[in-house]
Amino acid sequence: MVSKAEALAELDAGYAKFRAPIADLDDAAFGETWLGSWNLSQCLAHMAGWYREMTAAIDRVAAGDPPVPAGTDYNDTETWNAKFAALAKPGREALADWESAYTGYREAAGTLPEDLYGFDAEKQRPLIGNRLLQGAGIGHFEEHQPELERWLATRK
Repeated sequence: MVSKAEALAELDAGYAKFRAPIADLDDAAFGETWLGSWNLSQCLAHMAGWYREMTAAIDRVAAGDPPVPAGTDYNDTETWNAKFAALAKPGREALADWESAYTGYREAAGTLPEDLYGFDAEKQRPLIGNRLLQGAGIGHFEEHQPELERWLATRK
């Protein structure tokens, strides 16, 4: 598994690649449905919601606590996703909110010490820093980038 610097670089690259084609879209484009029943504003709100949740998880880990608070279950992703999408801001406000949430997430990830990144050979899994960047960040970009590109290709 990759080091802290490599994980953060991969996260930043995914962000830049996802952001570039939507940066100059007009307000109306953010309301076009293309991801199931979601529009771009809802997709960005969904991603921003996970950034905020994982920023809090990173903060808990940095404080020596478990990443997930007692009584919280992130396994019901459909409920979480619907909750986040319902918070979508209109038009380009959605982009600004997504950027703000990403910035907080990225900054928090940068504060975690290097020894929380890498691979745990004993447990045969990535360390917590990598896991917190994979689901909400790197993996999210990988999941939604092809869908975004297909939608944008239909708009030409």
